Amino acid sequence: MHPLKKNRPLRRIVLASAVTASGLVMLLALKPHTAPAIAVAPAPAASSSSGADSGTGSGGSTATGTKTVTGDTAQTRWGPVQVKITVKSGKLTDVAVVQSPSDNPRDQEINSYALPKLKSEALAAQSASIDTVSGATYTSDGYRQSLQSALDSAGL
Repeated sequence: MHPLKKNRPLRRIVLASAVTASGLVMLLALKPHTAPAIAVAPAPAASSSSGADSGTGSGGSTATGTKTVTGDTAQTRWGPVQVKITVKSGKLTDVAVVQSPSDNPRDQEINSYALPKLKSEALAAQSASIDTVSGATYTSDGYRQSLQSALDSAGL
């Protein structure tokens, strides 16, 4: 006769509890999948059509007073974030994303709604003092860091 078919309910309870506890321990021991950390060197400085380069992370200016500056790369939990700004007559006129987390479809989904919101807020605020986009906290933090470094390099 099978050991569990005997009329011993205590044995069944102890065995079921042990199996449940073992399963719970194995479940809690699982680690979420994360991509391996990759060291990313800062992107080379972008330059405008005049070809002038005013230093690391920044570009030159054209005859119209337009300046393009690339911010430092901000390393976030999900990957690097880097922006490039365009300044015309001392005013922030454009923010373009050079790098953003895109290793998986979820990153791409988050960035498809977060990055346009961050851009519009940066242009409206004319600074890096912008709100975090809900659901994209790490990307928002990296965006702000890179934006602030670009604004600092541009002298804003």
